[in-house]
Amino acid sequence: MRRRVVITGMGCVNPLGHDVESMWSAVKEGRSGVGYTTLFDASRFPTKIAAEVKGWDIAQAGFDPEEWKYRARHTRFACAAARQAVLQSGLLDARPDPTRVGVYLGCGEGSQDFAAFSRMMTAALRPDGLDVATFIRTGLEILNPVAEIEQEPNMPAAYVAGLFDFQGPNVNCLTACAASSQAIGEADAMLAGGAHSMIHPFGVTGFNLLTALSTRNDEPTKASRPFDRLRDGFVLGEGGAMLVLEELEHARRRGAPILGELLGYGTTADAYRITDIHPEGRGAIACMRMAISDAGLDPSQIHYVNAHGTSTAVNDRVETVACKVVFGERAYQTPVSSTKSMMGHLIAAAGATELIVCLLAIRDQVLPPTINYEFPDPDCDLDYVPNEARPARCEYALSNSFGFGGQNISLVVGRFQG
Repeated sequence: MRRRVVITGMGCVNPLGHDVESMWSAVKEGRSGVGYTTLFDASRFPTKIAAEVKGWDIAQAGFDPEEWKYRARHTRFACAAARQAVLQSGLLDARPDPTRVGVYLGCGEGSQDFAAFSRMMTAALRPDGLDVATFIRTGLEILNPVAEIEQEPNMPAAYVAGLFDFQGPNVNCLTACAASSQAIGEADAMLAGGAHSMIHPFGVTGFNLLTALSTRNDEPTKASRPFDRLRDGFVLGEGGAMLVLEELEHARRRGAPILGELLGYGTTADAYRITDIHPEGRGAIACMRMAISDAGLDPSQIHYVNAHGTSTAVNDRVETVACKVVFGERAYQTPVSSTKSMMGHLIAAAGATELIVCLLAIRDQVLPPTINYEFPDPDCDLDYVPNEARPARCEYALSNSFGFGGQNISLVVGRFQG
């Protein structure tokens, strides 16, 4: 007999807010968290804008900043979001067997030390090539070993487990933009979610070379414009999001608050190209259908789709195609929106954050908008909830995450019905 999985706690830190309710207020108001990059000097980069977490530090989460001075940005976001989620769930009050509570995250790497790497390269470059011995020696002299360890993708999961003495399975998966959605889909009694910050020279350089980032530097708040005809790439964001997932009977026994139910999970691979979604959306279509079927629903019962909606030319067009195939005649009556228009692309943290948005949309019966939707694209002609949040019936929502490498994850959540 299939076990039912419910959500009993949520937490987040991102460019729109430092907790779930402040983030949700900003989403409903259609605010943008995009501005000029301040975490490093981006003046010589093609992209000079980002969606940064501002006005926040680890002390606000109740941690001693001195103990956290070497811990990476993604670890800080992860632990702050995890504390919010666990406190809301009341899980610790129930004194669970610590070996029966696990952590499954989708987290990326921490900030890279671009300045140190530059010094190493400068010291070792010779007219005839790279002096490897000098490169290594310089690195041993200037790199901080603790800081180097802290940038590893598995570190947030380790710290989160340590915070709460969760001694069960501890896993981190990094499937690009689909990572935290995958972590949620594959867990059933865990603290699950993700965290990432790629707003550093290496991260921006890579995405600029792929021409994936918007260069609308003169209008930062209008740069992320999913499904709009003038979209020119995504805006890099950062943050963390966590959810406490519990088997229903476990949650009932301890009288936990039930915020929603995780009903369906779909996962596929495009098996096509590393950086391009399949032009016919075959992986996305199969993934969405799998999640809806796993939920025991018909596509006509989905009231809202939180799109991957990156604001890139190819992704938005192909995701639109996929929605038309999956929803058929109802595609034009099924609202689809992208909250990346407001908070940018949180990469590994995106999926968990957007699932929280879906749960809140169901709670409040309000669909979040796609802001900056000004110029209709004939290839993107669905109902994208343009520019303003919309009161509407929402009992079941589908959240899409389609990552570089061809990883596709779709999740279905619904209002808990005892």
